[in-house]
Amino acid sequence: MTEPRRPIVEMPLRVRYHECDGQGIVFNAHYMAYVDMCAFEAEKALFGSHDEFLAHGTDVVVAEANLKFRAPARYDEDLVVSQYLTHLGTTSLVFDFEIHRGGTLVLAANIRYVFIDPATVRPTAPPDAVRKVYAALLED
Repeated sequence: MTEPRRPIVEMPLRVRYHECDGQGIVFNAHYMAYVDMCAFEAEKALFGSHDEFLAHGTDVVVAEANLKFRAPARYDEDLVVSQYLTHLGTTSLVFDFEIHRGGTLVLAANIRYVFIDPATVRPTAPPDAVRKVYAALLED
């Protein structure tokens, strides 16, 4: 039997009223904000803080995002955003994100980030120390 994959982080959040549209459900763009918030929580868990990640002389930018909406989320519902590393390339990494409401999958996202040199904002390989942190996640 295959072990269930373990998330880097699980970030709880409650849907706020202003995040909902006229249909009473979370407006689609807010899901990217939820994913982004979770990504910063993962950086914090892995490196201590975003600033400590940046101190390695690298940063990441979103290069591609694919979101699959599975069920609506509404005001005041409790959600959990989970993040999983699925690929570590030469200059990029890919994460899956899942947003659940209880046992219901609300959203599945696949986001590709590219490592950049903060000074030039050009793609570059991450420093060895950063690569090791991410590579260890794929070994689990």
